[in-house]
Amino acid sequence: MWFDGGLLTTEVELLVVAASVGAALSLDSFLGEPSRFHPLVGFGNWANWVERVCRQQLLLVNRQSDSGNPETRLRSVGIAAWCLAVLPILIVVCALMVWLAHVSFWLWLLINVIVLYFTLGGNSLAFHASEIYRPLKAGDITLAREKISFIVSRETASMNKKQITSATVESVLENGNDAVFGAIFWFVVAGAPGALLFRLANTLDAMWGYKNERYRYFGFAAAKLDDFLGWIPARLTALTYGIQGNLQLAMKCWQEQATLCASPNGGVVMCAGAGALNTTIGGPAIYHGKYHEKIYMGSGEFADYPVIIQANRLVICGAWVWVLVLLLLGLG
Repeated sequence: MWFDGGLLTTEVELLVVAASVGAALSLDSFLGEPSRFHPLVGFGNWANWVERVCRQQLLLVNRQSDSGNPETRLRSVGIAAWCLAVLPILIVVCALMVWLAHVSFWLWLLINVIVLYFTLGGNSLAFHASEIYRPLKAGDITLAREKISFIVSRETASMNKKQITSATVESVLENGNDAVFGAIFWFVVAGAPGALLFRLANTLDAMWGYKNERYRYFGFAAAKLDDFLGWIPARLTALTYGIQGNLQLAMKCWQEQATLCASPNGGVVMCAGAGALNTTIGGPAIYHGKYHEKIYMGSGEFADYPVIIQANRLVICGAWVWVLVLLLLGLG
Protein backbone atom coordinates (compact mmCIF):
# COMPACT_ATOMS: atom_id res chain seq x y z
CA MET A 1 0.00 0.00 0.00
CA TRP A 2 2.69 2.50 0.99
CA PHE A 3 6.40 2.98 0.37
CA ASP A 4 7.23 1.93 3.92
CA GLY A 5 10.23 -0.25 3.24
CA GLY A 6 8.35 -3.29 4.59
CA LEU A 7 8.46 -1.82 8.10
CA LEU A 8 4.76 -2.16 8.92
CA THR A 9 2.12 -4.87 9.01
CA THR A 10 -1.17 -4.19 7.25
CA GLU A 11 -3.04 -3.48 10.50
CA VAL A 12 -0.39 -1.13 11.85
CA GLU A 13 -0.09 0.51 8.46
CA LEU A 14 -3.81 1.33 8.46
CA LEU A 15 -3.45 2.91 11.90
CA VAL A 16 -0.48 4.94 10.66
CA VAL A 17 -2.49 6.02 7.60
CA ALA A 18 -5.41 7.05 9.83
CA ALA A 19 -3.13 9.02 12.12
CA SER A 20 -1.44 10.67 9.14
CA VAL A 21 -4.74 11.68 7.55
CA GLY A 22 -5.98 12.99 10.91
CA ALA A 23 -2.80 15.01 11.38
CA ALA A 24 -2.98 16.49 7.86
CA LEU A 25 -6.67 17.39 8.32
CA SER A 26 -5.81 19.07 11.62
CA LEU A 27 -3.03 21.08 9.99
CA ASP A 28 -5.41 22.13 7.22
CA SER A 29 -8.07 23.07 9.77
CA PHE A 30 -5.80 25.15 11.99
CA LEU A 31 -3.32 26.56 9.47
CA GLY A 32 -5.28 26.61 6.22
CA GLU A 33 -3.45 26.94 2.94
CA PRO A 34 -0.11 28.80 3.03
CA SER A 35 -0.69 32.44 2.14
CA ARG A 36 2.72 32.65 0.48
CA PHE A 37 4.82 30.16 -1.50
CA HIS A 38 2.06 27.55 -1.84
CA PRO A 39 3.50 24.57 -3.76
CA LEU A 40 0.41 24.36 -5.99
CA VAL A 41 0.85 27.99 -6.99
CA GLY A 42 4.42 27.17 -7.95
CA PHE A 43 3.20 24.15 -9.88
CA GLY A 44 0.71 26.36 -11.72
CA ASN A 45 3.54 28.64 -12.82
CA TRP A 46 5.57 25.61 -13.91
CA ALA A 47 2.60 24.24 -15.87
CA ASN A 48 2.13 27.58 -17.63
CA TRP A 49 5.78 27.51 -18.69
CA VAL A 50 5.46 23.92 -19.92
CA GLU A 51 2.37 24.82 -21.94
CA ARG A 52 4.09 27.82 -23.50
CA VAL A 53 7.16 25.80 -24.50
CA CYS A 54 5.09 22.92 -25.90
CA ARG A 55 2.92 25.26 -27.95
CA GLN A 56 6.03 26.98 -29.32
CA GLN A 57 7.43 23.63 -30.38
CA LEU A 58 4.11 22.78 -32.01
CA LEU A 59 4.25 25.99 -34.03
CA LEU A 60 7.73 25.09 -35.26
CA VAL A 61 6.54 21.63 -36.31
CA ASN A 62 3.50 23.07 -38.07
CA ARG A 63 5.72 25.45 -40.05
CA GLN A 64 7.91 22.59 -41.20
CA SER A 65 5.04 20.30 -42.15
CA ASP A 66 1.33 20.75 -42.74
CA SER A 67 0.62 17.02 -43.00
CA GLY A 68 -1.34 15.13 -40.37
CA ASN A 69 -4.50 15.89 -38.43
CA PRO A 70 -4.02 19.16 -36.48
CA GLU A 71 -6.45 18.03 -33.77
CA THR A 72 -4.56 14.77 -33.22
CA ARG A 73 -1.27 16.66 -33.18
CA LEU A 74 -2.59 19.10 -30.56
CA ARG A 75 -3.84 16.23 -28.41
CA SER A 76 -0.40 14.62 -28.61
CA VAL A 77 1.23 17.87 -27.54
CA GLY A 78 -1.23 18.07 -24.64
CA ILE A 79 -0.27 14.57 -23.51
CA ALA A 80 3.43 15.47 -23.71
CA ALA A 81 2.80 18.68 -21.76
CA TRP A 82 0.94 16.78 -19.02
CA CYS A 83 3.78 14.28 -18.70
CA LEU A 84 6.43 17.01 -18.62
CA ALA A 85 4.52 18.96 -15.98
CA VAL A 86 3.72 16.05 -13.66
CA LEU A 87 6.14 13.14 -14.05
CA PRO A 88 9.45 14.83 -13.08
CA ILE A 89 7.91 16.07 -9.83
CA LEU A 90 6.30 12.71 -9.13
CA ILE A 91 9.51 10.78 -9.80
CA VAL A 92 11.48 13.01 -7.42
CA VAL A 93 8.89 12.63 -4.66
CA CYS A 94 8.70 8.85 -5.14
CA ALA A 95 12.48 8.55 -4.94
CA LEU A 96 12.56 10.76 -1.85
CA MET A 97 9.89 8.71 -0.07
CA VAL A 98 11.57 5.39 -0.87
CA TRP A 99 14.88 6.75 0.41
CA LEU A 100 13.30 8.14 3.59
CA ALA A 101 11.58 4.82 4.26
CA HIS A 102 15.03 3.24 4.62
CA VAL A 103 16.58 6.14 6.55
CA SER A 104 14.09 7.25 9.16
CA PHE A 105 10.54 6.04 9.76
CA TRP A 106 9.59 9.22 11.61
CA LEU A 107 10.96 11.53 8.95
CA TRP A 108 9.23 9.45 6.29
CA LEU A 109 5.99 9.76 8.25
CA LEU A 110 6.42 13.50 8.73
CA ILE A 111 6.94 14.13 5.01
CA ASN A 112 3.88 12.03 4.19
CA VAL A 113 1.76 14.19 6.49
CA ILE A 114 3.21 17.45 5.15
CA VAL A 115 2.64 16.46 1.51
CA LEU A 116 -0.95 15.44 2.24
CA TYR A 117 -1.51 18.73 4.07
CA PHE A 118 -0.34 20.68 1.03
CA THR A 119 -2.70 18.72 -1.23
CA LEU A 120 -5.77 19.39 0.95
CA GLY A 121 -7.96 22.42 0.42
CA GLY A 122 -10.82 21.83 2.83
CA ASN A 123 -10.15 24.87 4.99
CA SER A 124 -9.90 27.16 1.97
CA LEU A 125 -13.10 25.71 0.52
CA ALA A 126 -15.01 26.27 3.77
CA PHE A 127 -13.58 29.80 4.10
CA HIS A 128 -14.65 30.89 0.62
CA ALA A 129 -18.10 29.37 1.11
CA SER A 130 -18.49 31.20 4.42
CA GLU A 131 -17.42 34.44 2.75
CA ILE A 132 -20.42 34.05 0.44
CA TYR A 133 -22.78 32.86 3.18
CA ARG A 134 -22.33 35.98 5.31
CA PRO A 135 -23.39 38.61 2.74
CA LEU A 136 -26.25 36.36 1.60
CA LYS A 137 -27.48 36.18 5.18
CA ALA A 138 -27.17 39.97 5.47
CA GLY A 139 -28.98 40.51 2.16
CA ASP A 140 -25.94 42.07 0.46
CA ILE A 141 -26.27 40.55 -3.01
CA THR A 142 -23.59 42.81 -4.52
CA LEU A 143 -20.93 41.57 -2.09
CA ALA A 144 -22.13 37.98 -2.47
CA ARG A 145 -21.70 38.27 -6.26
CA GLU A 146 -18.17 39.54 -5.74
CA LYS A 147 -17.30 36.67 -3.40
CA ILE A 148 -18.83 33.94 -5.58
CA SER A 149 -16.76 35.17 -8.55
CA PHE A 150 -13.62 33.94 -6.73
CA ILE A 151 -14.64 30.27 -6.81
CA VAL A 152 -16.75 29.72 -9.96
CA SER A 153 -16.11 30.18 -13.68
CA ARG A 154 -19.68 31.13 -14.56
CA GLU A 155 -20.73 34.76 -15.02
CA THR A 156 -21.82 36.26 -11.71
CA ALA A 157 -22.73 39.90 -12.46
CA SER A 158 -26.45 39.25 -12.83
CA MET A 159 -26.84 36.34 -10.41
CA ASN A 160 -29.75 36.44 -7.97
CA LYS A 161 -29.74 35.06 -4.43
CA LYS A 162 -30.86 31.56 -5.42
CA GLN A 163 -28.26 31.29 -8.17
CA ILE A 164 -25.46 32.44 -5.87
CA THR A 165 -26.53 29.96 -3.20
CA SER A 166 -26.77 27.10 -5.66
CA ALA A 167 -23.40 27.88 -7.25
CA THR A 168 -21.78 27.94 -3.81
CA VAL A 169 -23.32 24.63 -2.73
CA GLU A 170 -22.38 23.03 -6.07
CA SER A 171 -18.79 24.23 -5.64
CA VAL A 172 -18.55 22.93 -2.07
CA LEU A 173 -19.93 19.51 -2.97
CA GLU A 174 -17.83 19.08 -6.12
CA ASN A 175 -14.62 20.46 -4.68
CA GLY A 176 -15.10 18.37 -1.57
CA ASN A 177 -14.07 15.49 -3.80
CA ASP A 178 -11.33 17.39 -5.64
CA ALA A 179 -9.76 19.17 -2.66
CA VAL A 180 -10.32 16.66 0.16
CA PHE A 181 -11.62 13.16 -0.47
CA GLY A 182 -9.75 12.49 -3.70
CA ALA A 183 -6.43 13.44 -2.16
CA ILE A 184 -7.14 11.30 0.93
CA PHE A 185 -8.16 8.30 -1.19
CA TRP A 186 -4.96 8.34 -3.24
CA PHE A 187 -2.94 8.97 -0.09
CA VAL A 188 -4.40 5.77 1.38
CA VAL A 189 -3.54 3.92 -1.82
CA ALA A 190 -0.01 5.21 -2.41
CA GLY A 191 1.01 7.63 0.33
CA ALA A 192 2.39 11.07 -0.49
CA PRO A 193 3.07 10.27 -4.19
CA GLY A 194 -0.54 9.18 -4.65
CA ALA A 195 -2.01 12.32 -3.09
CA LEU A 196 0.40 14.47 -5.06
CA LEU A 197 -0.44 12.77 -8.37
CA PHE A 198 -4.16 13.32 -7.82
CA ARG A 199 -3.80 16.98 -6.83
CA LEU A 200 -1.45 17.84 -9.70
CA ALA A 201 -3.75 16.10 -12.19
CA ASN A 202 -6.73 17.96 -10.73
CA THR A 203 -4.86 21.26 -10.95
CA LEU A 204 -4.03 20.67 -14.61
CA ASP A 205 -7.66 19.84 -15.31
CA ALA A 206 -8.63 23.16 -13.71
CA MET A 207 -6.07 24.93 -15.93
CA TRP A 208 -6.36 23.01 -19.21
CA GLY A 209 -9.59 21.00 -19.04
CA TYR A 210 -11.86 23.54 -20.74
CA LYS A 211 -13.89 22.69 -23.84
CA ASN A 212 -13.09 25.97 -25.58
CA GLU A 213 -11.07 26.73 -28.69
CA ARG A 214 -7.76 26.98 -26.83
CA TYR A 215 -8.00 23.82 -24.73
CA ARG A 216 -10.51 21.48 -26.38
CA TYR A 217 -7.72 19.30 -27.78
CA PHE A 218 -4.65 20.44 -25.86
CA GLY A 219 -6.41 19.82 -22.55
CA PHE A 220 -8.10 16.57 -23.59
CA ALA A 221 -5.60 14.36 -21.74
CA ALA A 222 -5.69 16.54 -18.62
CA ALA A 223 -9.48 16.30 -18.45
CA LYS A 224 -9.61 12.55 -19.05
CA LEU A 225 -6.82 11.72 -16.59
CA ASP A 226 -8.52 13.79 -13.90
CA ASP A 227 -11.79 11.95 -14.61
CA PHE A 228 -9.98 8.62 -14.33
CA LEU A 229 -8.21 9.43 -11.05
CA GLY A 230 -11.36 10.91 -9.56
CA TRP A 231 -13.79 8.16 -10.57
CA ILE A 232 -13.55 5.98 -7.45
CA PRO A 233 -13.09 8.85 -4.96
CA ALA A 234 -16.15 10.64 -6.37
CA ARG A 235 -18.37 7.64 -5.72
CA LEU A 236 -16.99 7.16 -2.23
CA THR A 237 -17.54 10.88 -1.65
CA ALA A 238 -21.15 10.58 -2.81
CA LEU A 239 -21.69 7.71 -0.39
CA THR A 240 -20.04 9.74 2.39
CA TYR A 241 -22.43 12.61 1.75
CA GLY A 242 -25.36 10.21 1.71
CA ILE A 243 -24.71 8.55 5.07
CA GLN A 244 -24.61 11.96 6.74
CA GLY A 245 -28.10 12.90 5.54
CA ASN A 246 -30.94 11.38 3.56
CA LEU A 247 -29.14 8.32 2.23
CA GLN A 248 -32.10 6.94 0.28
CA LEU A 249 -32.74 10.22 -1.52
CA ALA A 250 -29.00 10.75 -2.13
CA MET A 251 -28.71 7.37 -3.85
CA LYS A 252 -31.89 8.02 -5.87
CA CYS A 253 -30.64 11.39 -7.12
CA TRP A 254 -27.25 9.88 -7.92
CA GLN A 255 -28.84 7.09 -9.96
CA GLU A 256 -31.39 9.19 -11.81
CA GLN A 257 -29.63 12.53 -12.32
CA ALA A 258 -25.86 12.08 -12.42
CA THR A 259 -25.78 10.64 -15.95
CA LEU A 260 -27.43 13.84 -17.20
CA CYS A 261 -24.56 15.99 -15.92
CA ALA A 262 -21.59 17.02 -18.05
CA SER A 263 -19.00 15.85 -15.53
CA PRO A 264 -18.87 12.08 -14.84
CA ASN A 265 -17.59 12.71 -11.33
CA GLY A 266 -18.90 16.15 -10.45
CA GLY A 267 -22.44 15.11 -11.30
CA VAL A 268 -22.26 12.15 -8.94
CA VAL A 269 -21.14 14.13 -5.89
CA MET A 270 -23.42 17.11 -6.53
CA CYS A 271 -26.55 15.03 -7.12
CA ALA A 272 -25.90 12.77 -4.14
CA GLY A 273 -24.94 15.71 -1.93
CA ALA A 274 -28.05 17.67 -2.81
CA GLY A 275 -30.17 14.59 -2.16
CA ALA A 276 -28.49 14.05 1.20
CA LEU A 277 -29.35 17.64 2.13
CA ASN A 278 -32.98 17.32 0.95
CA THR A 279 -32.55 20.31 -1.33
CA THR A 280 -32.41 21.27 -5.00
CA ILE A 281 -29.49 23.00 -6.72
CA GLY A 282 -28.40 23.68 -10.29
CA GLY A 283 -30.30 25.04 -13.23
CA PRO A 284 -29.27 27.19 -16.22
CA ALA A 285 -26.05 29.22 -15.99
CA ILE A 286 -23.83 31.34 -18.22
CA TYR A 287 -20.20 30.30 -18.72
CA HIS A 288 -17.83 32.54 -20.69
CA GLY A 289 -20.75 34.28 -22.37
CA LYS A 290 -22.53 31.07 -23.37
CA TYR A 291 -25.85 29.88 -21.94
CA HIS A 292 -25.79 26.32 -20.54
CA GLU A 293 -29.00 24.44 -19.80
CA LYS A 294 -27.76 22.64 -16.67
CA ILE A 295 -30.12 20.23 -14.97
CA TYR A 296 -31.59 20.68 -11.51
CA MET A 297 -29.99 18.31 -9.01
CA GLY A 298 -31.32 16.88 -5.77
CA SER A 299 -34.89 17.09 -4.54
CA GLY A 300 -36.98 19.32 -2.29
CA GLU A 301 -37.02 23.06 -1.77
CA PHE A 302 -34.48 25.06 -3.75
CA ALA A 303 -31.35 25.71 -1.67
CA ASP A 304 -31.35 28.79 0.56
CA TYR A 305 -28.20 30.22 2.16
CA PRO A 306 -28.21 27.99 5.32
CA VAL A 307 -27.60 25.01 3.01
CA ILE A 308 -24.10 26.39 2.36
CA ILE A 309 -23.13 25.66 5.97
CA GLN A 310 -24.74 22.22 5.78
CA ALA A 311 -22.73 21.44 2.64
CA ASN A 312 -19.54 22.52 4.39
CA ARG A 313 -20.35 20.10 7.20
CA LEU A 314 -20.77 17.23 4.77
CA VAL A 315 -17.18 17.77 3.62
CA ILE A 316 -15.56 18.49 6.98
CA CYS A 317 -17.36 15.80 8.99
CA GLY A 318 -17.13 13.34 6.10
CA ALA A 319 -13.33 13.59 6.06
CA TRP A 320 -13.23 12.64 9.74
CA VAL A 321 -15.61 9.75 9.02
CA TRP A 322 -12.92 8.43 6.69
CA VAL A 323 -10.36 8.71 9.49
CA LEU A 324 -12.67 6.77 11.79
CA VAL A 325 -13.20 4.03 9.17
CA LEU A 326 -9.42 3.68 8.72
CA LEU A 327 -8.97 3.43 12.49
CA LEU A 328 -11.65 0.73 12.77
CA LEU A 329 -10.09 -1.22 9.91
CA GLY A 330 -6.70 -1.02 11.60
CA LEU A 331 -8.08 -2.10 14.95
CA GLY A 332 -10.25 -4.82 13.47
